Amino acid sequence: MLDQNTILLTMLGMLVVTYIPRVLPLWLFTSKPLPSLVIAWLRYVPVAVLAALLLPALVITENNAVQTLDVSFDNLFLWAAIPTFIVAWKTRSLFGPVIVGMVIVAAIRFIV
Repeated sequence: MLDQNTILLTMLGMLVVTYIPRVLPLWLFTSKPLPSLVIAWLRYVPVAVLAALLLPALVITENNAVQTLDVSFDNLFLWAAIPTFIVAWKTRSLFGPVIVGMVIVAAIRFIV
């Protein structure tokens, strides 16, 4: 069984290793302007992170603890994601694509 000091030290260590990578760039780069190439590269980071999070949820299914790639016609969420991504790309908003995705999934489930 762990004592309270070990738990406290573990929590403080976790605080340090998560806080420093977030604060250190702020301290280093607030006084200097970033190069335009870095700014252009940073604009793609949210899109890349979102794609990395969403793609496995859209194309990988799990049956009996076995994960398989599912790009079939039966994959409802994959087909609903396509027009949702188009709406997100065209409108560049959050509310519109969420509504479109929900409506498409609800409509397909109602029809099928």
